[in-house]
Order: sequence, then C-alpha cells, then structure tokens
Amino acid sequence: MKVVFFGTTDFAAFCLNAVVENGYNVVGVVTTEDKPANRGHKIAYSPVKQYALENNLFLLQPNKLKDEDFLNRLSLLEADIQIVVAFRMLPKEVYSMPKKGTFNLHASLLPKYRGAAPINWAIINGDKTTGLTTFFLNDRIDEGEIIFQQEITIESNERFGQLYNRMMIRGGELVVKTLKAIENNSYKVISQKDIQQSYSTAPKIYKDMTYINWENSGKNIENFVRGLSPNPCARAIFYDKITKNELILKIFEVKFTKKTHKKNIGDITINKEEGFVIYCLDGIVEIIELQQSGKKPMSVLDFLRGNRIEDNLVIKK
Repeated sequence: MKVVFFGTTDFAAFCLNAVVENGYNVVGVVTTEDKPANRGHKIAYSPVKQYALENNLFLLQPNKLKDEDFLNRLSLLEADIQIVVAFRMLPKEVYSMPKKGTFNLHASLLPKYRGAAPINWAIINGDKTTGLTTFFLNDRIDEGEIIFQQEITIESNERFGQLYNRMMIRGGELVVKTLKAIENNSYKVISQKDIQQSYSTAPKIYKDMTYINWENSGKNIENFVRGLSPNPCARAIFYDKITKNELILKIFEVKFTKKTHKKNIGDITINKEEGFVIYCLDGIVEIIELQQSGKKPMSVLDFLRGNRIEDNLVIKK
C-alpha cells in the first residue's frame, strides 16, 4: 500500500517513523516550506523534512496546496492512502485524491478540543483524561468520521511537555493500527454527531494569552502553568519599586497551597525561607521554576541568590 504523509512537527516525525518502521511504502512526504527560526533567522527545516532527508524519502514543500504543479506531482505518486499529523487543513482536491481516503491523527477525544492546541487546553482546563483520535478528513476542520479513539490519563502534576511526549508515542502506535485496519478493511467509522458529547475548541495559544491571571483560583493558576510548560510557557509581569523596571518572567512550575489569608490578591512574599510566594483567591501560589530574559531556566532558589529583590516586587496589572 502506497502512503503519502503530511506533517511538520516532531510529533508528526515520530508518527512518520512508526509508519516507515512498520514496513509501509511511503512514496512521498509533504511538509511546510522552510522558514527563518529563532533570533538568528537562520533557515530551519521542519522535523518532518529532516526525517525525510535522512531517510531518502521523496519530499514536497508546496506554498499553496491548490497549486496545479503540486497537485500534479502528488497525483503521480498514486498513493492508496494519505496520513495527516500536525499539518494545515487540506483542500478537497488533496484529501480526496487517494482511493482509500486521507486520515488525520488528532490529540484529543473528538469532538472535544477541535483545534490547534488540544493537549495544552486539556491540562489548562483541569481535565483528568484526554486521548487520541484518527478520523477521515472532510471539508470541515476536525469533524470527519472517527476510525479509532484511545483514552489517555493525565497525571496529577503532569506538564504539557510530559503529556505531549507520552501522547506522541501512543500516537505513532495508533497511526499504524489505523493503517492496518484500513489496509485490511477491518474498521467501522463513527460519526461525531453520534457521540454523546458536545464539541469544544482548542484554539492556538498566542503570546498575549500566556500571562497569568493572579485573580484566578490557585488550582486554575497551577493548571494554566502546567498546560503551557515548557512551551509556549506561562508569563508574569512584575514591577520593581526600587529600580522602577519591569521584570517579565517565564514560569515553568508553581505549587498551589489552599489556605485562608488576610492578604490582598496579588500580594507577594519573597525571602529565602518562604521562597517566591504570591497570594491568590483561595491560597498561595509558590513559584518553583522560572526564567529571566536572556538566561536559562532556573530554580527559584537560584533566582533569589542572584537577585536582591526582597519586598521590591509588585504585580503589574
């Protein structure tokens, strides 16, 4: 069975490797165009392109998916099936091309968390479980008929990066399971309309969405930080009353303790005994790991050793 694989990220590259390692004939790989990356603006390959080059797989990097030349070259590959993992929406001219269709791997239990950031939002919202779904593409984003689903437990203190890595491994397995079922015609699709669960969305998370709301409950703050760690990472803005400067910190880990207090929400205690503590609606949030601009992530103890900021900081509204 001839396979064409569409993808971009390391999650997608892992799934592509699972397909190759299981002996499937990958006749083509489609990924995004090369783009400048990081501050040096050097051209960087996507993880999927890097894998394709290292394994001598035929590669296409179209600017537009409806481009006639791209469609012709894709058609010449004569794929029996196409797989999509972490890629943009495909037009009908593309997803309808193979005789066995095109399926997508999505990192949620659809119809819950349709969109670009399902793993992040599952943790941010305090969910105890999430999962993976393979489904056939149609002309609506993440709304196609479901082939398989697999539930995954979210551990109590698990961060986005940790859950992402676990789901990546399980995702590769589910892609291969789906391929085998389609190859053997041993599956039965389920319409998302038949699932007794209302749909929800998981939109892409932009930088302006990553700032912590300290007026929230402590558990929600903790989940917010977990859901964005290590990337795109939660942020907090402080103001130094002595230097009159802003201090923007990336926050990788916090610990919430529920307790009554007479402090104002947003009050800060910083000392070597208690650490870096912020008072919230229903307790205290202790910052455990953070990062200053231009420096590496560090423990709060290392941060306090290198910064004389006791009683100097306030939260910038």
